[in-house]
Amino acid sequence: MENKRHIDELSEKVLKGMNDAVRKLIESSAANDKSLVIGDKYGNVKKVPAKELLLKLK
Repeated sequence: MENKRHIDELSEKVLKGMNDAVRKLIESSAANDKSLVIGDKYGNVKKVPAKELLLKLK
């Protein structure tokens, strides 16, 4: 049980770090009026203005 809890805690930390990094990338790109390439839930690739993504995050 101790090992599973440790893995769960580590997973949470990794996911939080990834979310923070993505948010920072979007904010930086939006500040520089750039677009980002994303994949939607259907596997399609889109080029989206970072400002548009930033609005969806807030």
